Amino acid sequence: MAEKGQGFGFGLGKMKELAEAFKKAQQVQEGAKKLQEELEQMEILGESGGGLVKVIVSGNQEPKRVEISPTALEEGADVLSDLVTAAMKDAYNKSTATMRDRMEDLTSGLELPGFQ
Repeated sequence: MAEKGQGFGFGLGKMKELAEAFKKAQQVQEGAKKLQEELEQMEILGESGGGLVKVIVSGNQEPKRVEISPTALEEGADVLSDLVTAAMKDAYNKSTATMRDRMEDLTSGLELPGFQ
């Protein structure tokens, strides 16, 4: 006869831990959905040439717009192309850093039993 409370190899304490972990995971999932909406609304600025070219992307790297100053146009196609590329990289890097930081904030304190 099996001892009372043994279940499937989980003690009562482990079941409580697991239930708490599921609750935290659900909170994180809800937070992730909200964060996704926030990231879509964000405008993150990348620039190059001291502001001659500006690229604005959302928090999840979706391009929103490009602003090119008349001075940058005078530099010629090759230089302008380099300025746009540099501004895009700057915007992308800032956007991914923002996303990473926000995800770390969201998941901090989440400890799943057996995954520590």
